Amino acid sequence: MLQDVGGPVPPNTDHAVSVSLPTWSANVAYEEGEPWIVRKMKCGYPRFFIHPVIQELAREVVKLHGNTETEAASLFPSLKTASVCRSFILSRIPSRESPRIRIVNFVPAPHTESRPQTIRSPLSCVIYPTEYASIAKQVWQHSGNGISSRRGEFCLSALRDGFLVEDKEPAQVEQSSQKFSKGPRRYQGRGSANDIVRGGSVPASAPDLSTENTETQDSREYAQFIEERFGRNLSVLLADQAKQAVRRRIAGVLTANVDLSEALDEASGEGRVAGLTDSDVFLFPSGMCSIFNTHQILLAARGPLKSICFGFPYIDTLKTLEKWGPGCVFYGHGSAEDLDDLESRLEGGERFLALFTEFPGNPLLKSPDLKRIYALAQKYDFAVVVDETVGNFLNINVLPYADIVVSSLTKVFSGDSNVMGGSAVINPHGRYYQELRATFSREYEDNLWAEDAVFLERNSRDFVSRIEKINNTTEDITAWLKESPVVKDVYYPKYSTSRVFYEDFRTPNGGYGGLFSITFHSDAEAIAFFDHLEVLKGPSLGTNFTLSSPYTLLAHYNELDWAASFGVESNLVRISVGLEDVSDLRDQVQRALAAAAKAKD
Repeated sequence: MLQDVGGPVPPNTDHAVSVSLPTWSANVAYEEGEPWIVRKMKCGYPRFFIHPVIQELAREVVKLHGNTETEAASLFPSLKTASVCRSFILSRIPSRESPRIRIVNFVPAPHTESRPQTIRSPLSCVIYPTEYASIAKQVWQHSGNGISSRRGEFCLSALRDGFLVEDKEPAQVEQSSQKFSKGPRRYQGRGSANDIVRGGSVPASAPDLSTENTETQDSREYAQFIEERFGRNLSVLLADQAKQAVRRRIAGVLTANVDLSEALDEASGEGRVAGLTDSDVFLFPSGMCSIFNTHQILLAARGPLKSICFGFPYIDTLKTLEKWGPGCVFYGHGSAEDLDDLESRLEGGERFLALFTEFPGNPLLKSPDLKRIYALAQKYDFAVVVDETVGNFLNINVLPYADIVVSSLTKVFSGDSNVMGGSAVINPHGRYYQELRATFSREYEDNLWAEDAVFLERNSRDFVSRIEKINNTTEDITAWLKESPVVKDVYYPKYSTSRVFYEDFRTPNGGYGGLFSITFHSDAEAIAFFDHLEVLKGPSLGTNFTLSSPYTLLAHYNELDWAASFGVESNLVRISVGLEDVSDLRDQVQRALAAAAKAKD
């Protein structure tokens, strides 16, 4: 076992994005909320698990402005994002309860105004009775708007030291007139975001920004480094430079491994498509945040229309479309027949806001017929939003056939699994470009925390070379697994029935990515394989180390039959390939296959 149950993944990392669930039974226990695993959880995927430092900050806020026995708080980076949470809660509780749902806004203390070149983080807190925690959890999970753990550390220190004070007269945020939908019962959530853990210790190390290695230091050395590098507060200039470099990499202007100074000195050029610049790239605190806010911006730009969710998606995308705004039409198979049905609806006069799809999808790695989708969009006036997280823009270029391309920078763009981030890129040649640019200018908030931006920039410097190695290793491993009699199916773009659609958008030097899924002939074989696979195990993907999970159990534990109806089997094992030597990884997989073969007997 490479990491104990409930430990951070990667190990010894303060702000780890994943958590160790190394056995099949541990994953089941996690979903069931069994006490033995609850006690062991030191961290978790940030949208599903409240980081201990954020829990501590929330308790401080409630202690100051609420009742610690009966109330809880959710923390957001702006009044606008907090207002989204408050409005959502109000839409689901009796109107007489509305005074109990309130926002407390914190701003930098007046004496910090003399430091114009330093970061001074605001903090907006939604306080509510604990019985409504399960509702607040939905906003935290689906929107991705919550504060990051690094911002939480900063705000906790600032609050205690008097650098963060209550804003007695916060500016009012215009309340949206959109209606909320509860969505299908299976998506209404259970328990608060803190149900997984109440308290817990924070690991004692974090990556060192001062070097190119990925080794960790103890927290005292790390704090000293931050103090020496940034001063009491982080530098606005450094954070802005990091964000500019990240945007340039996403736009495709930078295609080599370069450090921050080289990224900023590099002459401007064209990105993935002619006319694309880094000004068309917008950064968010998480990938889900980019999807949620893209949907909100489209609603603001085009009005309250239903959306389309095409193909079996990452589940929070579907939840966002169903719970915010007028709802959506879901085509879970993403098939030609589904497009036939959509075209029939359109011919009959139905109109839609946008079609959201993944390229390729997760976890079946199917690619939609994006050319046909875009043709329908042009004819019947709806936007196309493509999530390219799994494919990534070095392997595929879907922007010419999309109005907005979104991505989770948490995944392979970062690779180190120690920071969250997301992006949205507007197609400069899309029919809605001017309208979208104007609406982004009006509605967009840059809530990506400064220190998170610094980590994203540093982590992404070798993005190009990492992708090539991961592509090659994954092709080797999947080709080998295709020949194994123990394996029932291998899901990978290269072997998909939808490969022709993937090839339409594969870049000249692009591969098929680092993510694949496999299924087995029996649950016993799947369990044995997973339990004996000696790699790190937990949620997330796109890490520099190989990471595996029983994906269907984690994402759809309470709706396994529903997932199976779209071909997502309950014993599916998903593997995200890292930077290990291919022969070492093959040996690890071979031992797991041998264990599965014995379980079959």
